[in-house]
Amino acid sequence: MTTVKNYLSLIKFSHTIFAMPFAMIGFFLGLRTKPGNGQWNLNRGIGSTELPATNESSLKTFVLVILCMVFARSAAMAFNRYLDRSFDAKNPRTAIREIPAGIISPNSALRFTIISCLLFVGACFFINRLCFFLSPVALFVILFYSYTKRFTPLCHLVLGLGLSLAPIGAYLAVTGKFSILPILFSLAVIFWVSGFDIIYALQDEEFDKSNKLYSMPSWLGKSKALRVSELLHGLSTACVVSAGFYGGFGAWYWIGVAVFIGMLIYQHSVVKPNDLSKVNLAFMTANGVASVVFAVFAITDIFLSNHPSWPVF
Repeated sequence: MTTVKNYLSLIKFSHTIFAMPFAMIGFFLGLRTKPGNGQWNLNRGIGSTELPATNESSLKTFVLVILCMVFARSAAMAFNRYLDRSFDAKNPRTAIREIPAGIISPNSALRFTIISCLLFVGACFFINRLCFFLSPVALFVILFYSYTKRFTPLCHLVLGLGLSLAPIGAYLAVTGKFSILPILFSLAVIFWVSGFDIIYALQDEEFDKSNKLYSMPSWLGKSKALRVSELLHGLSTACVVSAGFYGGFGAWYWIGVAVFIGMLIYQHSVVKPNDLSKVNLAFMTANGVASVVFAVFAITDIFLSNHPSWPVF
């Protein structure tokens, strides 16, 4: 049990709360897509939540999507901890992490990464052919992020790109097709995640500078980095609003949008260049509430509202 707890801590399992809700939005968008495009339809009638005859396949896909999320994120986090172990050991804020503290060995973390990658590809194999063929691309993106802080301050956007695969990946798992709507949600995730990752990186501005690591705060300074974060969160807001209009969502969705935007505004109101005492509150609490509440209201709207047939390509 202690070993399991240590590995859950290594991969910061609680941070799954950021991308998983958006994966659920993508999954239920796929199920709710009306027939006529060779896709599944969740409803027997408008407002019904009764699963159709494909419920067994839907449940299987749902479980596989969750497993893919868990395996992919576990691989990404473990690899990041493995690759950054020397930097983590020198940084007082991160020296207590499992690898520098000697709780988990580097080789064990690397083995955990490889096993998680294999399990991710295996889960994709059992979903559909497209997801299986795209699984190496997804792994490249999420693992490559760990290198980016060594050469570009755009590393935050690469992290956002990795997490943005959640909604479109879950949609592909259900439909096997691309669609504009889940892509809009993926864009929202890119800008949202990169924006709050910049806020989190404020804590290591001086450490990154002294160790020649790249981040927006170490490149631009705290004040300008926060302006960039605000811009990215503005773009994220534009994406969720655009998705709302494009998808013809109803009142439930817009309540979720209001909460999402409110949490973005809140985190920028409590984090200041000269006061980082509430960075963790902004990072974990505000963004956790933003993703979960937004997803709950968006999925409620997907179930209960009369949407037009969403096009695919």
